[in-house]
Amino acid sequence: MTTLTTSVGAAGPRRRAQRRRRAIAVAFVLPALLLLGALVVYPVLFSVGRSFFDAAGTRFVGGENYAEMFRDPATLTAIRNSAIWVVVAPTLLTGLGLILAVLVEKVRWATAFKLLLFMPMAVSFLAAGIIFRLAYEEDPDKGVLNAAVVGVHDVFEDGSSYPTARPRDDQGLRKAPDGSYGTAEAVSPGSAVTLGLVGVPPKEMPAEAKPASSAKAAADEVRGVVYLDFTPGGGGRPGVIDTAERGLPGMAVEAVRDGGTVATTTTAADGSFRFAGLADGAYTVKLPAANFAPPYEGVSWLGPALVTPAIIGAYLWIWTGFAMVLIGAGLSSLPRDALEAARMDGASEWQVFRRITVPLLAPVLTVVFVTLVINVMKVFDLIYIIAPGPVQEDATVLATQMWLVSFGGGNNQGLGSALGVLLLLLVIPAMVFNVRRFRRSQS
Repeated sequence: MTTLTTSVGAAGPRRRAQRRRRAIAVAFVLPALLLLGALVVYPVLFSVGRSFFDAAGTRFVGGENYAEMFRDPATLTAIRNSAIWVVVAPTLLTGLGLILAVLVEKVRWATAFKLLLFMPMAVSFLAAGIIFRLAYEEDPDKGVLNAAVVGVHDVFEDGSSYPTARPRDDQGLRKAPDGSYGTAEAVSPGSAVTLGLVGVPPKEMPAEAKPASSAKAAADEVRGVVYLDFTPGGGGRPGVIDTAERGLPGMAVEAVRDGGTVATTTTAADGSFRFAGLADGAYTVKLPAANFAPPYEGVSWLGPALVTPAIIGAYLWIWTGFAMVLIGAGLSSLPRDALEAARMDGASEWQVFRRITVPLLAPVLTVVFVTLVINVMKVFDLIYIIAPGPVQEDATVLATQMWLVSFGGGNNQGLGSALGVLLLLLVIPAMVFNVRRFRRSQS
């Protein structure tokens, strides 16, 4: 009896101590729960409820907003672009991170290399977006990428020297649909023609250009001169070669008969040209369109066709270091004896990488991939900043479309809330998968 009384008496303090510990735990957890409820749970529940009302929020419309999502071409474009992001960006990042993590192990200055690749993570998406918006500028004088592209292009292919040149209206040259110019009147052997052009700034004239001059043609040839019909300082006569006017060297000239080119030449430093050995007949002297082709301006990185890959490229620049560091941490924990045993058995480095390293790193690669999937589903800053206004709809994803519909001019927060709910539903499976995998790794 005494033992039972003692046991009951001891249980009371234990229960009070347990209740006290629970109360202390709740007191510590309560602020976090309140913040979680105010910043996460309440907005989610409010958005779900708001998605069933119209744009003004006064009339219940049921599932109309969800039906409208899949009827709206802009939303379908956003879903397509989001799918591209989910498939392409995490795959490329995981692959790049794996390759760099393996290669960095063989680099002498591995720490410095990792730091260099990880530095973009310290840059905000806003700043990164501005950087790449400038880098992707189509004007080669502003955009560094197009400056490089144009530089490489011009090494292998010469551009036109006179893209702005054109004839005067009354100088006997007629423009063809393909952009070339030909003499309006037929030319026969023994004739000399003067082809005056304007529109070339004197400062852009080739350094080797000499004063223009014309010569008399022999009986079986056609001679001529292509020159800049403009006298610096004024005073020149249109259609007449004046003393101060210079020829246009390096310009292609063709002799055309019955629709076919029979002779081709290039103007000399004084702009003169000569077709020798021509048979009797009527010819047209033609300046091909290549003489007036505009200079190569590079790639339209932010055009409708390339804007999404271009923004994904900016995203890769930011997150490659993150993937490399995480995969590198997993790589450093691999059992080295298994790798060395494979090498001693005669396996090549490629076989060791493909059959041992990658399978052992599979859990880490999966976590990195799923984490990046979650991240790209909510990408917003880069797209909003990098994509110009005219192609914003071509680059839009669910996050940007949700903002545009709700606050960016659409003012339809019912449809915007429905897009937010759709985005949440798409992210939840990846989050659940990541949490479960994390719990399994801890058990």
